[in-house]
Amino acid sequence: MNPLSILFATSEMAPWVKTGGLGDVAAALPAALQAAGHDIRVLIPAYPALLRAFPEAQVIATIPALTPALPTARLLAAESAGLPILLLDCPELYERSGNPYLDAQGHDWPDNGLRFGLLSRVAALLGQASSPLDWRPDVVHTNDWQTALAPAWLHYEGGAASVVTVHNIAFQGCFEKTLLTDLGLPETAWRFDGVEYHDQLSFLKAGLQLASQISTVSPTYAREIQDELFGYALAPLLQHRSDDLRGILNGVDTDIWNPATDPALAQGYAANRLAAKRTNKAALQREMGLEEATDRPLFGVISRLTEQKGLDLLLTIADGIPHLPAQLALLGSGDKLMEAGFAALAKRFPGQVAVRLGFDEGLAHRIEAGADCFLMPSRFEPCGLNQMYSLRYGTPPLIRATGGLADTVIDVTEATLADKTANGFVLPDTTPHGLWQTMERVCQTWQDKKLWQRIQQNGMRCDFSWKHAAREYIALYRDAIAAQH
Repeated sequence: MNPLSILFATSEMAPWVKTGGLGDVAAALPAALQAAGHDIRVLIPAYPALLRAFPEAQVIATIPALTPALPTARLLAAESAGLPILLLDCPELYERSGNPYLDAQGHDWPDNGLRFGLLSRVAALLGQASSPLDWRPDVVHTNDWQTALAPAWLHYEGGAASVVTVHNIAFQGCFEKTLLTDLGLPETAWRFDGVEYHDQLSFLKAGLQLASQISTVSPTYAREIQDELFGYALAPLLQHRSDDLRGILNGVDTDIWNPATDPALAQGYAANRLAAKRTNKAALQREMGLEEATDRPLFGVISRLTEQKGLDLLLTIADGIPHLPAQLALLGSGDKLMEAGFAALAKRFPGQVAVRLGFDEGLAHRIEAGADCFLMPSRFEPCGLNQMYSLRYGTPPLIRATGGLADTVIDVTEATLADKTANGFVLPDTTPHGLWQTMERVCQTWQDKKLWQRIQQNGMRCDFSWKHAAREYIALYRDAIAAQH
């Protein structure tokens, strides 16, 4: 088949701008698509971090004010490891430090509708005959609410096929109706089957309604968001478009997350060299001030400290961890009460519980390598990446069966041990008692070293590279293009 031309529109891209999984996807998926032979460009706002990263970026187009409310902007061409990047330069909207969506007080920027309305509008423009560039994409791939309005212009004005990917349906980009005129959308778009959503303009709802195809970041999450509990009031629309909705599991960067070559580790190891993992456990224990105990498992946590992540369950039972016996190494930040609770826990149990508030990329790698079991009891998790990192690092995860966790972690049972698929532990229910029971099961299983090694090796054999996801996205793009004709 012929290679495709693809515009990948995003509000984040690791390592320069990242608040969650979208940043990682925007760095890895376009690279995988390019490696598969396709012509791809990434469109992203020219935030200060990106302007610093690409000081020699060249102006390739000027975009005049598309409406009285939208400022003039420029497109700058940059390149990262051979991947073309289009920087949407508009200092009035994007020259702000810190989080791309929030001010220093943690509140949404009041002009986010214009900021990401411009990003969506330019994404659509590049897929239309009036594009200022000679290059034209066959498909415009938008991500989450910040770019999900692009399919509206492509639908009403014509242009390339479009795909919208939902990374987290909880964030929907809802604004007052006045934004319709400010962004230059036609009045005919203000319909229940257009951009209108409970008398507001919703970027995400518009994309879900009007994009040629829809995807989300795991097969299970694709089913969950069609349910009232997880759909955040958009489940009926997703049920209506279920034939156009596909769940494609995110991949991981297997070069960065490779225990054999990871420079952050005390010693590299592999599935056939697991003895070296013990060196990493001892090094992690020393680094975090834990006793260098070899007679008990070490549980690891790297997470935002929120109820969504299920860490309130852990805090409820955490006093019992030293008596399992087990140790805990936690890296994270978030809810201030949770931060205080875990910090107090570490003070009560020095040598058995260690807590680092904040984030440290190197330490995150060392926890993945040094822990025996990774705790991830999330109430919902669209895809999740840490469970896949853990499996690659021979650190069986303990999870709740939701979203991408359910698609990657297979509970240890007699049947799954027999067919060599068992690679982790699944909670029976989302309660403190259920978590405690499962942690006890981990500790008992860990005592059988041969059995534990089988479980580790099952996980390390899993292939979570982006090659699989890239193939599925190409099929999705071709379906989107076919739907346009």
